[in-house]
Amino acid sequence: QGRVREKAYGKQKIYFADQEQLPAAGDAELRGLDERIAALSAKVQALQQSCRQMEAELKDLNSSMTTPEMAKELEELRKDCRSYTEKLERIKSATNHVSPEEKEKVCSEQQLYCKEWRRRKRMATELLDAILEGYPKSKKQFFEEVGIETDEDHNVRLPAAP
Repeated sequence: QGRVREKAYGKQKIYFADQEQLPAAGDAELRGLDERIAALSAKVQALQQSCRQMEAELKDLNSSMTTPEMAKELEELRKDCRSYTEKLERIKSATNHVSPEEKEKVCSEQQLYCKEWRRRKRMATELLDAILEGYPKSKKQFFEEVGIETDEDHNVRLPAAP
């Protein structure tokens, strides 16, 4: 009937509607169509933005806990809280507390003993260094012959000074 045309490109054939039979559009009609295209494009962009926002909201909702999961988590936290409260009560009711005075006394004794330890270690080191000045062998050999054991031999260190 002449409504469809055929074009051959090598071995391929393309069929399309004969556009010469269609009425020609005027300038006003083309401008109207362009305006409609612009309006529809803006609407598509707005809908795509809305869709992205909804997808983001869906992702947030999917990653959050459901009500039953939240109830289960809340019950576990309450159980933990009860056990910690009971533990705290047992600790508070215990009779073997150390008074602040006893603690202070123990800390001051520790400081005194550490100070004395440092003083005696320094004196022993000075004495051994004086002996080693005239000794023909190494320090290690001298310690083995005399039978001296150092703090370092037993991995012992002085506590840090407060």
